[in-house]
Amino acid sequence: MTDDVVKPNALFEAEDDCVLPPDHPVPAEILRRYSVERDPFAEQDIADYVHSQARDEIVTHVERVKREVVMGESYEMWDVTTDQGRWWVITNPTNLYSQQHFPSLDYTLSFHVGLMARVRSRSGSPDGNDPTPFDEVLRRFEQASESFGHAIEVEDLQAVGMLLREGLISLTTAVHRRVVLPQGVEVPQVANFVSWADTLLNVLCGGGSNERLRQYLKGQAKETWQLVNWLTHSRSADKVATEIAVSGCEATLRTFIQLLQRQRTGRMEECPSCRSRNIRTYFDIDIPPDGDYFLSCGACDWHNHPNVTMDSDSEEV
Repeated sequence: MTDDVVKPNALFEAEDDCVLPPDHPVPAEILRRYSVERDPFAEQDIADYVHSQARDEIVTHVERVKREVVMGESYEMWDVTTDQGRWWVITNPTNLYSQQHFPSLDYTLSFHVGLMARVRSRSGSPDGNDPTPFDEVLRRFEQASESFGHAIEVEDLQAVGMLLREGLISLTTAVHRRVVLPQGVEVPQVANFVSWADTLLNVLCGGGSNERLRQYLKGQAKETWQLVNWLTHSRSADKVATEIAVSGCEATLRTFIQLLQRQRTGRMEECPSCRSRNIRTYFDIDIPPDGDYFLSCGACDWHNHPNVTMDSDSEEV
């Protein structure tokens, strides 16, 4: 009996047309040419985020690989290639994970959901890592939340109240820079938060159809301001009252963010091109004079970014 030893590569050496091609992957920088579905603004957001977190790396390819809803929350998962490695980037809020340490996307999503739940339980601050007109406000509220976490004595709680007070004043200042007041409207003093809130809400939430909402928001802003000022001076404040004040300020911040976005984007709810309601809002710090919001459609290529033409949407990230 003859020993017929089959070499490992014999099957591939028998015929030229069965030889496997050499391992030369498509370069990351040209992979986007073969992507069927592109979302340029979302891709740019993800690329900018990775640049902000991994400053010594250059993003060469961004690809959305999956969407999943977990307990009513929608998460987008992105595969990002840089000149030094690969990352998973998962949204809501956005965070990145090295694929070297997190090779399984399903495991990474589970880890992300659990991690973000813990983060939210420790801080009620608005999610997201994109640049916004409210960076100074967010910084002050984050300082207040951090100080609250270490507060023990009454003086510590009063200091939290002072930080919240400064944050509310910064909030109306930031909104005022992006709202055009009607002619003849008296401009309140900088530190008069209640008057500023009334004035700004008359513009951002004006009209008869918004009367009920406007009254509610004005009351919410006034009560929050009064609670914060009480906290700043009270010797009887406790941690429960302070936590309620922190939450109230963050709710007021969200209110103005939502109203400002609605006004700056023209209250548009559907795409003028394809009539889809998959309208997303972005903020671009590079839009003159000091950043502004713009819209894009998730179902087609429509957008209203003032500095980007439809032809340039396909440029590299």
